[in-house]
Amino acid sequence: MPFTFLVAEYADMIYVYGVFDGNSVHAIAEYQRRFPNRRIPTQSVFIRVYQTLRDTGTLPCIHIAAEHDVNESVDDEEEGIVQMVQSSPRASTRRTARRLCVPHTRVWRTLHAEGTYPYHVQRVQHFRPGDFAERLEFCKWLNGSRQLHSYILFTDEAQFNRNGVNNTHNSHVWADENPHTTVESNFQLYLSVNEWCAVLDNQMIGPFILEGRLTGEVYL
Repeated sequence: MPFTFLVAEYADMIYVYGVFDGNSVHAIAEYQRRFPNRRIPTQSVFIRVYQTLRDTGTLPCIHIAAEHDVNESVDDEEEGIVQMVQSSPRASTRRTARRLCVPHTRVWRTLHAEGTYPYHVQRVQHFRPGDFAERLEFCKWLNGSRQLHSYILFTDEAQFNRNGVNNTHNSHVWADENPHTTVESNFQLYLSVNEWCAVLDNQMIGPFILEGRLTGEVYL
């Protein structure tokens, strides 16, 4: 069964889409704010409704009978892909393709058309149920003991090298074709320096250069 909407819903989509000058992202947010109890259309639905009305002079729910079965099937698959990703945002594209029995490339194209991007998951420290209360209590105690601030030694260390820092995992080059971009590294002439510094009250201690390879013994 094709994913269709009522005529009134299509009219509201076109109105909201026009208010935001064809920005489907903002149109979705405004549509959800105005009609929280309705089924929220995706970006592709907003774009398809507008294009269908502009090109044919009819709404999709009226023009749907004249569409080919192949197009209806593709629309259903795209809607299914978007809905599955919204319900399971951490699922891989290959798993989504296997569950829906669609080509992996179609999942990629659909998500790209929706303006989604596979962001990296950040690793953070796990907090137990009582950790927040303990940290809040400590902050209150420290805030009430202002004289202790001048006795706390805040330290940090960092490594500097002649090559700078290049994290290729987070470096991307967007292009129509692979430009084969490279980053040169001078491992033959590698030079690094470890530096340590601290802040005590309103004074800065250091920085000090820790020569050689940084180990626990050298650090102490």
